[in-house]
Amino acid sequence: MVTFIDQSSTDEVFMELGMSSTNTASRAVWVKWIVLSLVSLLAGYAIILMYAQNEIIFALLTLVIVASGVVIFAREDTYSYRYIYPGIAAIFIFIIFPLMYTVGIAFTNYSGTNQLTFERVQSQFLSKTYQLPDSAFKFELYQIDDDQVQIHLSKDDKQLFSPAIDLSNIKKPIQLQSSNQFTQAKKANLRFVIKNRALLGELVLLNNQGHPLIMTGLREFSQSTPLYALQNDQQTLINLLDGQVLKPNMEIGFYQPVDAQGNFIEHEIAPGFVVADGWTNFSRIFLDKGIQGPFVKIFIWTLIFAGLTVLFTLAVGLVLASVVQWDELKGRSIYRMLLILPYAVPAFISILIFKGLFNQSFGEINQLLEGIFNFKINWFTDPYMAKTMILIVNTWLGYPYIMILCMGLLKSIPSDLYEASAIDGATPVDNFFKITLPLMIKPLTPLLIASFAFNFNNFVLIQLLTNGAPDIIGSSTPAGHTDLLVSYTYRIAFEGGGGQDFGLASAIATLIFLVVGALALLNLRLSKNQDA
Repeated sequence: MVTFIDQSSTDEVFMELGMSSTNTASRAVWVKWIVLSLVSLLAGYAIILMYAQNEIIFALLTLVIVASGVVIFAREDTYSYRYIYPGIAAIFIFIIFPLMYTVGIAFTNYSGTNQLTFERVQSQFLSKTYQLPDSAFKFELYQIDDDQVQIHLSKDDKQLFSPAIDLSNIKKPIQLQSSNQFTQAKKANLRFVIKNRALLGELVLLNNQGHPLIMTGLREFSQSTPLYALQNDQQTLINLLDGQVLKPNMEIGFYQPVDAQGNFIEHEIAPGFVVADGWTNFSRIFLDKGIQGPFVKIFIWTLIFAGLTVLFTLAVGLVLASVVQWDELKGRSIYRMLLILPYAVPAFISILIFKGLFNQSFGEINQLLEGIFNFKINWFTDPYMAKTMILIVNTWLGYPYIMILCMGLLKSIPSDLYEASAIDGATPVDNFFKITLPLMIKPLTPLLIASFAFNFNNFVLIQLLTNGAPDIIGSSTPAGHTDLLVSYTYRIAFEGGGGQDFGLASAIATLIFLVVGALALLNLRLSKNQDA
């Protein structure tokens, strides 16, 4: 049976399909441009807000990220970059930008006392006021009705009265009068004054001479005036109370009094402002005795800690991996599971458990030592025993990872080597040192370097177990014998009592980055050599 197809109907079907695909593509283009437009508008608004708040660096970062993203997603010739853009943007936002920002802070005096810009510090000085002597007026508050009040001011025989004041809608300033227009007003009690103290504190009353009066007590209004006056150079301030001249010291980031010759005298006046101070923070690390001594001690201990941790975890992990891979050992799977368990338990739980076990007074370890040997160990107060405790705990936390790696590498060693060695009469110890260890150490080297870099910055262990204790005596910054560089940096940046020195902490963090970066490059070099 022959079927005849109408050519005209077929053409109509294809035309409809073509039109449908064209409409779909057109809608997709419109959606794309609408989304890009909305993203651009929102980003532009955020950039303007950040710039208005003087957050220029973050505004510039947002501008670069959003502008590059809009260009990549808008143009057809950059289509292939759309897949790698999110990853590159994340690397720039979370790695490169914080690194650059930290390095930038290292070259400033940014600290707990120097956080603001010069303009904001100057505005704080200019906003300070002082109460003029013999200008206090006693006041009484009267309620006209539920919403309005009147203030009566009195000083000696002089009395002033305010018009009706709506505390919910205060208009500044309010001109006082010499006559009382509301004689039937009810006097408010002290509880009402206290309840509305915040609103009354916003009032500015003008006396007959036009001088402002503000609330300075529960029953007092006084005339106040700015404490400092800005001079023509837009930097110098004069204290109107005693005539003292203040100028900004751009080397230390504080306003300081000056003498007649313009030389800085006396001490700086807080708050301070952020200024660039070059290599000062780096020179403090190596030249300031109160920082140099603790820094060198902590740096050496950090290297020893990371190195011994790698050595101990390698020794324990390799030996245990060799034992659980021994064919004649019965119940190998059970031993393997039990030995890997420390790796499955969250590290912070294990650390806190060990902190209790090593407790000097009630810990099970000291109780056991006292019961058997009749002595206790000062795990947290003796520097050497504290470091020993940290190495013990970290070896416990780290050996399962090395053991898992060694278990896999052991299976890659040909059994023929051990058979030939057995024929020659070699013992298991000889096999370990002459076959197993030499064949495993080369592939393990990059992983051991990575483990060294990780332990170099093992902040969680120190913070939860000892918090850096015992403290180093004579240090001008918060520092302890068990601190690593990373925890030392944290304490400088965020602890009080000489802490909150973000510039110095950033300088140390920059040095840590250089050391860890060098280890990463070494790791890459060794990995390339192995591939070759």
